[in-house]
Amino acid sequence: MRKKERALWLLEELKRLYPNAHCALYYQTPFQLLIATILSAQCTDERVNQVTAKLFEKYPDAYAFAIADLDLLMQDVKSTGFYRNKALSILETSRIIVTEYGGETPRELLQLTALRGVGRKTASVVMGNAFNNPEGVVVDTHVGRLSRRIGLTKHQDPEKVEQDLISLIPRSEWVLFPHLMISHGRALCKARKAQCNHCALAIHCPAIL
Repeated sequence: MRKKERALWLLEELKRLYPNAHCALYYQTPFQLLIATILSAQCTDERVNQVTAKLFEKYPDAYAFAIADLDLLMQDVKSTGFYRNKALSILETSRIIVTEYGGETPRELLQLTALRGVGRKTASVVMGNAFNNPEGVVVDTHVGRLSRRIGLTKHQDPEKVEQDLISLIPRSEWVLFPHLMISHGRALCKARKAQCNHCALAIHCPAIL
């Protein structure tokens, strides 16, 4: 089976296996998704959701974050790790969104990546999930690991992995595909020990062929 054909088969099989796959981060607005994604760096989605459940009650929008006390904000997000940089990024980003965008989260990739603490991955998460305007395929540790195991890429660099996936996955599926891969990575294709004997993808997986 050719790589493109295998990628499309994989996509449909994952959709069958995980029909409810979706963004695991809690949010109600594009801005909240932006903040949650900033906090998710080097942190589990579960922990981020625990933090943002209280955080978004205290600071519901960009205006509230923009006037937050930095020391208090650091304490609010401390359990997500790297809390000093994250709190400063959130504070500065919120102020820019208020002063330059009237409190509305930017919808363009270059506008988003110009914000402190927002790289291409974070911007892609927001654009795809909040605005349904995917600029690429989000590549986190799960997506990168599974893409290499399944033979969709040989690269380690996330940007190169993304380019390979963009060439294989239809644009209409760019938002959903990472959620499917993450679901499978958490359920079966785990980092330490993949449960290949229970995996429906095994028949076309180079890792065990």
